[in-house]
Amino acid sequence: MPNTYTQIHIQTVFAVKYREAIIAPDWKEELYKYITGIIQNYDHKLLEINGMPDHVHIFFGMRPTQGLSKLMQQVKEDSTKWINSRGFVRHKFNWQEGFGAFSYSRSHVPAVCTYIEKQEEHHRKKTFLTEYKELLTAFEIEFDEAYLFKPLI
Repeated sequence: MPNTYTQIHIQTVFAVKYREAIIAPDWKEELYKYITGIIQNYDHKLLEINGMPDHVHIFFGMRPTQGLSKLMQQVKEDSTKWINSRGFVRHKFNWQEGFGAFSYSRSHVPAVCTYIEKQEEHHRKKTFLTEYKELLTAFEIEFDEAYLFKPLI
């Protein structure tokens, strides 16, 4: 797109269906590399990716060539197929519907990268649901708790 200049930094967060803690340490790095490839194949710039066994944070520079919902649909669909084709889990893997998306200014990029990089440390003090509600509240996003994420089974 000639003469189009943007600086859009987005953090997305999404969970494994039923928030099952099934993203295992022995394959999570492969998953993150695969998701990184999806993001880059659509010409977006990955800044940081990390998560926990039940959810993933992706922070990236977004190009205006694609809608955010379409990108997240591709990330979730393609990574689901990839996980299932490799048999990493005993049953069929799925992500929960929906995602959170939060935009940041350039000055916040280092802090957000550090926050995502230190997910394991961060979650020793806070649950995923607490963290997610805090993000929604900090960004003044109204929400109904009944629709946040399906409860643990």
